Formats: sequence, structure tokens, C-alpha cells
Amino acid sequence: MSLPPPWLKTYNGILADGLIIPTTFKKKFKLSLRTMTNIKNLNQNIPEKATIGHCNKHETYTEKLTQQQSRPLTPRILQLAASQQTLISFLHLLEASNLILGRGSVRMSASRKLSFFTPTDKKAMTMSLPLLLLAVVSITICSSVGASDSVYESFIQCLTSHSNPSDHVSNIVYSQSSSSYNSVLQAYIRNARFNTSATPKPVIIITPLQESHVSAAVICSKKIGFQLKIRSGGHDFEGISYVSDKPFFILDMFNLRSISVNMADESAWVEAGATLGELYYRIWEKSKVHGFPAGVCPTVGVGGHISGAGYGNMVRKYGLSVDHVVDAKIVDVNGKILDRKGMGEDLFWAIRGGGGGSFGVILAYKIKLVPVPETVTVFKVERTLEQNATDVVYKWQSVAPTTDNNLFMRMLVQPVTLNKQKTIRISIYALYLGRADNLVSLLAKDLPELGLKKENCLEMSWIDSALWWGSLNYGTSPNALLSRNYHVKFMKRKSDYVQTPIPKDGLEWLWKRMIELAEPGLVFNPYGGIMNEIKATDTPFPHRAGNLFKIQYSISWKETGMDADRKYRTLVKRLHSYMTGFVSKNPRSAYLNYRDLDIGISETWTYQEGKVYGQSYFNGNFERLVDVKSAVDPENFFRNEQSIPPRTSKA
Repeated sequence: MSLPPPWLKTYNGILADGLIIPTTFKKKFKLSLRTMTNIKNLNQNIPEKATIGHCNKHETYTEKLTQQQSRPLTPRILQLAASQQTLISFLHLLEASNLILGRGSVRMSASRKLSFFTPTDKKAMTMSLPLLLLAVVSITICSSVGASDSVYESFIQCLTSHSNPSDHVSNIVYSQSSSSYNSVLQAYIRNARFNTSATPKPVIIITPLQESHVSAAVICSKKIGFQLKIRSGGHDFEGISYVSDKPFFILDMFNLRSISVNMADESAWVEAGATLGELYYRIWEKSKVHGFPAGVCPTVGVGGHISGAGYGNMVRKYGLSVDHVVDAKIVDVNGKILDRKGMGEDLFWAIRGGGGGSFGVILAYKIKLVPVPETVTVFKVERTLEQNATDVVYKWQSVAPTTDNNLFMRMLVQPVTLNKQKTIRISIYALYLGRADNLVSLLAKDLPELGLKKENCLEMSWIDSALWWGSLNYGTSPNALLSRNYHVKFMKRKSDYVQTPIPKDGLEWLWKRMIELAEPGLVFNPYGGIMNEIKATDTPFPHRAGNLFKIQYSISWKETGMDADRKYRTLVKRLHSYMTGFVSKNPRSAYLNYRDLDIGISETWTYQEGKVYGQSYFNGNFERLVDVKSAVDPENFFRNEQSIPPRTSKA
């Protein structure tokens, strides 16, 4: 037998131009290597239009499947993968369209025709290979719902057997044929890049109402063999909590949002589906002099935010959100509900900054509240290059991380056009845990280049500052923090850490590059303060002492389509590249909650794959995270594109 052509690669079967055909599938239907080889030239024979009538209703597929389009077909249309469960799903699709009835067989003729024989009537249905592929495309379009419903029924049966009969679990599970499926799916998509017709969709969505539903969902997802994506607020910048190229379920935690504040010990239990805005509001209901150090976007989900470390505008005073977590509840890979004592200190360490989606399903965190003064001060001050912005930025780098711990000064750096002149504008947003007079005096000494005046400042309560930072007008009712409305846009984010100040000539060079790019901006978030006093190994988050500030690269756009997507992502990548000489090295560190798949992804979840992004996010703590993962989820059920791999992956 001659060797296969070079474009054929073996991966538990045959990989032909991105089309994966599992070995088991190949054997069952007696597809020879010659048959596989013929796949190579299918695309050129597919007509511009074809109507395939093997569905309940006819569908017309109008796109010619060009060679360039063949790769996306694998995850998005054909959805074939080298796994037993995906094979079963694919056969279900064929069976649903009457291409295969029961156990059939298939033969290849000399004229490149496939004949399907069924055991019931022994009649052959013959079609060309190009038409077969079109049929499969059509099957996917109009019969995936049928297959989804079949999976749905199996899942419901399993879920019912692991739940209280009075729970009516069918009310919390949505198949693709459900009238509410799209609204439930889209409710917590926070990046328009992942809300297109081409975005892979979950087979079913589970929306638990109680902890036992989560346990049952884990058990049944494992039993049926589907990947489980876990979504609390949907703010993952790369959408990995609700998108996958493999068949998957979403476990959407938005109903589990209870918050119980106990002022006797200044703590609160917060369920994973609650938002930061809801947490701040519930604290405010009980106390006007307590708060919690977390993010400034009110609609961010607690589960994802805290499991990824969590930071906000009190980071210099109180550190990260995870620095104030004292207990947690998690559903492990066996469906058991564990608290801190039950899970042990290693797992408790891992879920405080290592990303909960690698180790189990976070149900809730118990947090310690922090004291805040009755009156805090905020300000926003802007400067352009023509208004000494370079001097301010240069000085800010040494002042913002070292000034009074009560002061946090975030700086936005953006290319703008003012009066037909391209320039750079900086905007400094600040929170000071104290009075305006003290703040003005402090910055007159530490940062006179800014020229802060009292009239630039606003004094208010801490809860009002949460509204102000959340881009809500001063004077808005705290009730606004309970809203889950979010303006969805196309976006891409990246991150870096700066450990030595960027020199003035470096800043001036950077301004020129940013003006050339015209679109992406930078956000500088100062560290220092208590962050310098907490050991890098106390939590999985390692970016403590030695880091002056964190950079977020930010670009957003309105245009739809792949061309716009490539254009804007390329722009922000170029800016990220320009910064190489100014940021951390070996590794070039990044922040997990500013998720960035450009760093690297896992396809087979090997240690080596995970190490690429794992060292950027966690530095030396990656090794301990791998040890924890190997102990609690050795089969790698809980996984995503950037999850922690076990030492020996079996996924």
C-alpha cells in the first residue's frame, strides 16, 4: 500500500484539510484511505447552490465551500472530532436525516459515489461525495435541533434521577428547540464578537435554581460526555465561558445570586451568579461604612471575578478580592458540594485566583468586608500632549504606586483628534478614601504636574463612588447597581505588567506609534501599597511586589464582520508588540481576568500547552496549580481553552 499524501495527517483517525474523521467512524463505515484521499478535492465540485431534501423542510445552502472555508467547517458545521461522544453526535445527525437507518454500511464506487445500505430494505441511496458534504451541512442546519433534542431528553432523564422529583428540572434546561433558548444564551454575552450566526452554540443550557441542580448537572454532563462551560456573569473577554469548538453545554449560574451579609462578623456569603453591583448594594443596605475591594463594573459576575483574583480601586489599600475570601463552596468533579474544610487548603488556595473553571463549579464565596470612611473623594482630570501630558505620565509612574495607600489613580491613554489635530489625551480617574482637602494637599506635594484643584474633586459616600466609577451620574440612586443591563460591543483586551518606569523618550516614541494606529488605548492601573506586602505565593495571583502598574490594552468597535474583527484585533496586537521593551519579561506576565487567547490555548490539554499561558498568568504558581488539578480532576473534565491541565491529560 502506498504512503498517504503529505496533506493527510493522522490524529486518532484521519485529518484531511481540517476535516477530522475518527478511526471508529472510519472503521464502522469501511472508509478506505482512498476514500479519505478523495476528500481533498471535494470543494471544487460543490455547486454554487444546491437544495438538499433530507430534512423536515428543504434548506438551500448558497455558499460555495471553498478551500479557505474548509477549516471552519470542522468545529462549526460538521463538528467532527476524534472522540467517541462526538462520533455518536455525528451519527445522530445522520440518523435524524434518514441517511443511515439503524446500523448501515457505506461503500465507495470508482465514480466517487457513496452508497448507503440499510438493514431494513437493503436499498441503496447513492450520492456523490460533494453532495454528501452538502447533505451533512444541510443536516447540521436543519437537523441539529433534532439531535439536540435527543441529547436533551437523555440529559433530562439523568438530571431527574439525580434531583428531587418536585424540582421539575425540565424547567431549568433549554434545548436549541426551546423558544427561550436564544434569549437565555444571549442574556449574558458581553462581547459582540461571540454573538454572531457563526459562533458555536451550546447543545443545551442549564440554569440551576439550587445547589443540588449544579451537582446533578456535573454528574450528568460527565455521563453523557459533553464539555461543560460555566458562566456566572459572561464578562470573560474571550467568551470561553459560553463558546467552544467542541459540542458543549453551558451551566449558567445567573439564578444563584443570593447575598447574605452578616455585620456581626463583618462578612458575607455571595453566590457565584451575583454581580458586583448587587454585592455593593447589599453591603450598603447593612452598613454605610463598609465596602469590598473588587471591580468597578457593576455587571461583572462574582464567580468569575473572584476566582480570577479580582481587583478594583481599593487594591492599594486592601489588595485583591481573593485576599478577603475566608471560605467557599464548590461542586467537585464527582458532584459533591464541598466547603473549605471539605475541599482542603490546596484546592481552597487554587480557586482564589487560579480560575474556578479548572477545578469545579464555584457555588459561593464567603468574604470579609473592609471599612470605608463616611466620605470619600473622586476626581477626573484630563491632559493632552499640548498640556504637559508626557510630564504627568512620566511622574505618575513613580508616584501612583508609592503615594498614600488610600489613593488609587487609574490613567487612560488614548489617541484622539482635537481641533483637527491628532494628539494623545490622558484621563486620570481617582478614588481617595478621605476628604478632598487632604487629597489636594497630597497631590500638590507628590504630583504637582497634575495641578489638581479642589473644584476638580467630588466628595461623596463610598456607595456613590461605586456608581460614579460605574459610569453612572453622581446622584443616581444606588438601586441602579441592581441592573444587569449592559451595552454589548465588539472588543478585544490584552494585558501587561510594568516593573520599571518607561523613560520620557520611550513615552514620546509610544505616543507616535499610538497616533499612527489611531484606535487602541491603554489603561494604567497602579499597584504598590499593600500589594507589596502580600507574598506572591499566598494566592495563585503572583503579580505583587516589584510591579509598578498593570496595563490593559483596549479596543472596541461597532462594525460587524470578520474583516473588521481582523482589523481591530491586529491593531491592538501591534500596540502590544510595541510595548515589548517596556514590560515584564521571562515570562511576559498577564492578568487572568483580562483573558487573552493570543498568549496560547490548549487543544489537547497537555502540560506543555498549559505552561505557555500558565506561566504568563501565574508565574511560578503554575506548578502548584497543576498539582492541585492533578489531584482533584485527573481526568480533566473541567476544562476550557486556557484551563489548568493535569500532569497527564486524558481529555
